[in-house]
Amino acid sequence: MNAVMLYTGAAIVILWGGAHIVIPTRSVVDSFGPISADNRRTLLMEWLMEGVLLIFIGVFVVLVASVAPAFEKTAVVVYRSCASVLVVMAGISLATGARTAVLPMKLCPLIFLVAATFFFLPTVL
Repeated sequence: MNAVMLYTGAAIVILWGGAHIVIPTRSVVDSFGPISADNRRTLLMEWLMEGVLLIFIGVFVVLVASVAPAFEKTAVVVYRSCASVLVVMAGISLATGARTAVLPMKLCPLIFLVAATFFFLPTVL
């Protein structure tokens, strides 16, 4: 069951990270209307970097889960650290993007917290 939770959490963040990169990127940047080229590049960079970070977190958890026993100290540190980063990202999203009219941004905190739960629970069960 622990492995299922870890792989499910990883799949969630990998898919959400991929969605950041592939699906709404142009429409999100365009939704800001006329902004300077530098601001467009900065916005695009930040949006893509969040996607890259999410994919990294998911892949990192998959790699560790595939080679380390669930309760090995190093694995526990990795899973809890990844969960902690997602909780921080959820907090930042609640204070910023979730307050916009953009639906994917409103979903981010929930998605991050669900994945964080899937990473944390196997370390205590």
